[in-house]
Parts: sequence; C-alpha cells; structure tokens
Amino acid sequence: MITHLSGTIEEVRLDKATIDVAGVGYTFFATPATLSTLEAGKQVKVLTHLVVREDAWLLFGFAGRDERDIFSTLITVSGIGPKLALAALAVFSPDELRAAVSQSDLTALTQIPGVGKKSAQRILVEIGDKLGEPSEAGTPPTGGIGSAGKEEVCHALEQLGWRTPLAQKAVNEAAEANPQAGVPELLRGALQLLGKHHA
Repeated sequence: MITHLSGTIEEVRLDKATIDVAGVGYTFFATPATLSTLEAGKQVKVLTHLVVREDAWLLFGFAGRDERDIFSTLITVSGIGPKLALAALAVFSPDELRAAVSQSDLTALTQIPGVGKKSAQRILVEIGDKLGEPSEAGTPPTGGIGSAGKEEVCHALEQLGWRTPLAQKAVNEAAEANPQAGVPELLRGALQLLGKHHA
C-alpha cells in the first residue's frame, strides 16, 4: 500500500496531478479542492490510497487524513467504486457527508454524480455509523453559492496560476451558467471556461 508521496509536483490537470518522487513520476486522481492546493514545481506531501485492479493500479490523492479515511470507507460499499467515492468528496466535505448519512438524507446523497436513489439507500445501509458523527458545522449543501464561496473558488484558481481578473470573470460566468453550483462544481466550471478561452 502506498500511503503517501513526498516530492515535486510536475503537472496539475482538471482531475489529476503528477508528482516526481526521486525521479519517478506518479499520477494520482484527486478532487478539485485538493488539486487547487498544488502548484507545478512545488514540494509537497500527498496522502494517497492505492486501488489495485486486474487491469490497472489507480492512485488517489488527498489533502488530509480525514478525506482519505472517508474515501477508504466509501469504496467498501457495494457498487461504489473509487471514482464515485472521489466524486462524493468533490461534492461534500467529510463532515457534510457524515451529516447526510447520519440524517439519512437521500436527496443530498443523490447530488453526487452517478448516485441514484437506490445507490444512496445502499450507502446508508452499508455505511451505517462507520463515518462517525459530524461536527455541528457539517451540514449538507442546499444548493447555490454565496460571495464567500466565489472568493474561495477565485483563490483556488489563483493558486493554479490564473490571474485574478481572469479568475473572477470565469467564476462569474460559471455561476451564471449554473446558479445552483456549490464550490466544487463552480471550480470545475470555471476551469473548463478558462481552458476553452485559452485553448
């Protein structure tokens, strides 16, 4: 099991990044929030989870231990693979996910791309209390995003190397295109717009 990697970030893309560890490049998938903290040329330590399949070895990276622990628990659920577990962490913070599960909130869980009502019910049945109790701040998002969320996305884009005016413009356009977007969706939308404008 590869539990962490320490090295230099070589490349950051929309859904993954590559880290150079002693001359060997490792590509790992991660959430937009985690990827926004990475910069090419920067020395970092990334917590990881290795998923071994017959046809591939897939590496997933996380900003913190709590996020990785939630991921490890989610992939024990029947029908929930690593890509779907990562999508859950792109939509919810660990505490928001705990809140959704502890409150048996099927509507919140179906906000995860690829999760329908049956999959959400399976998550509730199979996970039970394995995630633990959420903090008081951990409440599932109700849709939409405020000015503080937009600022968070702008800052993430600046960390990825975009100039502030371009970042702000992309965030505003993405918010207009998807008024119900939360922070992860808005970040993805803004990155897609920036990619199109500078292709």
